[in-house]
Amino acid sequence: MNDTKIQWHPAFIAAMSLEMADSRDNLRFDREYNLNIKPLAIDLLITKKQTDISIRNEIGHIFRGHNIIEYKDPEDSLNIDVFFKAEGYACLYKAYGKTVDAIAESDITITLVRDTKPAGLFDYFANHRYQVSTPCKGIYYISGNIPFPAQVVVTKELRPELHVWLRSLSGKLKKQDLQSLLEHMQKLTGKLDREYAEAILEVAFRANIQLMKEWIGDVKMSEELLEIVKPIIEPRIQLIERNAMEKGIEKGMEKGMEKGIEKGIEKGIRGAVDILRDFGRRDAEIKTIIMQKYSLTDKDADEYL
Repeated sequence: MNDTKIQWHPAFIAAMSLEMADSRDNLRFDREYNLNIKPLAIDLLITKKQTDISIRNEIGHIFRGHNIIEYKDPEDSLNIDVFFKAEGYACLYKAYGKTVDAIAESDITITLVRDTKPAGLFDYFANHRYQVSTPCKGIYYISGNIPFPAQVVVTKELRPELHVWLRSLSGKLKKQDLQSLLEHMQKLTGKLDREYAEAILEVAFRANIQLMKEWIGDVKMSEELLEIVKPIIEPRIQLIERNAMEKGIEKGMEKGMEKGIEKGIEKGIRGAVDILRDFGRRDAEIKTIIMQKYSLTDKDADEYL
């Protein structure tokens, strides 16, 4: 599962949308908002449709009319230069208003989000007399010689019961974190919310593959989890099948098309068996699945186990 780079940013956008679900109807979310015709973009811009609305979410308490959000995945650095780059984005965002002073300086905020606390950045704040306050766990307000109000959100420190979506964007989750994520997903009813949650789960799954394998080995939890991660598993199986088929066809051009396709199908079935085993499925269950999916006889299915 770790053969491709984990796509953290789309899952972050999904997590922020679920974080702000109570106020989402009154907010506009612009992903990778372009500041100019050149490739200079904000990770996420959240604007209020009505300036007088209040946001109950702790992260949204600081929000004003225009809110610039920068996300750093667990492998990225968050240092003072990144902080000032975000402040620079805010300056450009204000400067590119449709008319002079169309966006008031007092109506812009900056939020930087990261999994763990950036120690070097906070050392810089302390050594350069910035004021840092903590209104809530994991949320740090920064003030001082900066043009726009700013906050740093450390997702690992956020309260688990209130911020399950953002806390799940980590490569160091524990079993109780996965349990909480699953429970919250089961409560969602809207199609869009379910899609957002599945995007978050896929990243959590890929970033914590070993933990996920251990957790779903629990028979009690396996059925529930597999129903939810099915959209993740099936494309993976299909990719293996497609790649194997293509290789088989390619080989068949040289040694006989029929034999090559047969070899490709065989690799596809073996790939499907390996994935199902990774997810804790017993051989008897796997046998039933591949017999149905590939129209195999009982004897043929046994050869793949």
